[in-house]
Amino acid sequence: MYNSYMNTILREKTLAGGQKLEIVQGDITAEQVDAIVNAANSELQHGGGVAWAILNRGGQTIQRESDEWVRKYGRVSHAEPAYTSGGELPCKYVIHAVGPIWGEGDEDNKLAGAVRGSLRRADELKLESIAFPAISTGIFGFPKERAAKIIFAEIEKYFAQNAHSGIKLIKLTLFDQPTIEAFLGEW
Repeated sequence: MYNSYMNTILREKTLAGGQKLEIVQGDITAEQVDAIVNAANSELQHGGGVAWAILNRGGQTIQRESDEWVRKYGRVSHAEPAYTSGGELPCKYVIHAVGPIWGEGDEDNKLAGAVRGSLRRADELKLESIAFPAISTGIFGFPKERAAKIIFAEIEKYFAQNAHSGIKLIKLTLFDQPTIEAFLGEW
């Protein structure tokens, strides 16, 4: 189901710092970027949604490395994403960002922290390209339009504050039509 069509760029623009931001319709596990972001839980158990798709295509190496991360560093926070190799995926890394569960409190700040933390982690790893899913809008229930507004704002804010970032390309790779429509509406 996840690889039935090619990824298609729906919108693109250049940010003030020269980075290219794209909205892509398709499968994040097929993105040929330095890192993809996984919408993870704090225990890095990849059982549903985007996390399941990443594990299914990327292989058990990702789960083993995730388990090792949690053993070594403990639960993953919203602001400090974990990372693993890309396993069998076409990317070098998977950045595991913990998005908020709708209704747990302070969701907007937690989502902003997950986006900011993922970009910071990508810069620490000296990456040039990254693809994000619509973090927390699936099984975690975050309203899609609200998430789109926060994700766009946080990306622009990050690059305004980090002029020396090495990231050149940011893709928002979205799978289902309601999410795509929500993000295009906020574009």
